[in-house]
Amino acid sequence: MTSRGARIAMVAGEASGDLLAGHLIGALRGKLPNARFFGIGGPKMIRQGFETWHPLESLAVRGYAEVLRHYREIFGIRRDLKRRLLAEPPDLFIGVDAPDFNLTLERALKRRGVPTIHYVGPSIWAWRGRRIHSIGKSVSRILVLFPFEPALYEKENIPVTYVGHPLADLLPLEDARAPARELLGIAPQRPVFALLPGSRQSELEYMADTFIAAARLIHQSLPEALFLAPMATRETRLLFEAALRRGEAGELPIRLLFGHAHEAMAASDAVLAASGTATLEAALLKRPMVIAYRMAPLTCWLMRRMAYLPYVGLPNVLAGRFVVPEFLQEEATPENLARALLGFLSDQESRARIAEAFREIHLRLRQNTAEKAAEAVLALLPSEARKNAVPAAA
Repeated sequence: MTSRGARIAMVAGEASGDLLAGHLIGALRGKLPNARFFGIGGPKMIRQGFETWHPLESLAVRGYAEVLRHYREIFGIRRDLKRRLLAEPPDLFIGVDAPDFNLTLERALKRRGVPTIHYVGPSIWAWRGRRIHSIGKSVSRILVLFPFEPALYEKENIPVTYVGHPLADLLPLEDARAPARELLGIAPQRPVFALLPGSRQSELEYMADTFIAAARLIHQSLPEALFLAPMATRETRLLFEAALRRGEAGELPIRLLFGHAHEAMAASDAVLAASGTATLEAALLKRPMVIAYRMAPLTCWLMRRMAYLPYVGLPNVLAGRFVVPEFLQEEATPENLARALLGFLSDQESRARIAEAFREIHLRLRQNTAEKAAEAVLALLPSEARKNAVPAAA
């Protein structure tokens, strides 16, 4: 009699989690060819054979006020997921980011005896660290992406593994500007700006109009400039197109792309990005950037009360200093954003300093992440579930 394959439940709550989980599933499939993966995920996970029970987009909400507006829907999804997983417990559960959703689910499953992994450390390094006690009660092990994080968890006796970031493995160390421009059919000399107002619908609602207004100001100063706007989903593209119509911006040379965010950033001279994973992607592509973010006033007030770092953008957090400018809330005006972006074009010395700082970050994060994460998962699987696992290469 052959043993059954491992049953691994996963929940990813947004596009960045879908990326992480998709690579992890790919690495695990090489070790557990008969495994079944199910839960909540996005297109990259689905391409790896993942069975999704609810659309990832239903969880892609950021901010306290925004979550309150969607609370009933999110609570209902978690209740359904919890019921199904407790009725037929998986061999292991992996919560990919989305801590407000996943930690409660992980705690219930851990009490039932299911090993739980949380992949991506919640930002206790950016906000007050009370959440770390909840993490300890919820997880069997936490996998963290950044080199300064393990010490925070080890201090609280929480099992932790530093795995690096998969984007550092995927993206080239060297400048990819020329091949990206060739792929997108853009002349080498043309000024290009990438606009990334967010991967969540709620982010587009707050940021799209401001980004388009900044592009208009840049176009007035630099008529030959081209703007690339990669959209993560059909829904975010529709929201951006609606903002273009509101701003009567049909004359602006804005090229909308479906996906191709890496190519758009690599081809650009500078990037305008909402705070989030896109800022890390731009850093790994060694691009100067301006980080901008707006949110509901209540969310902003609460976050400012909790914050103890002077910066919010991942590139600045990882560097431990302001490498690129951040404009948050009332400071995120089209005028400020346009001025800062145009400044990069004429300041070659600043561009070189930024590229060097980002190269150092890239080298620290390049850890063969998917393989490290997969080995941590295998170590927690019950023996029956990993009986037919393919051994790691020597």
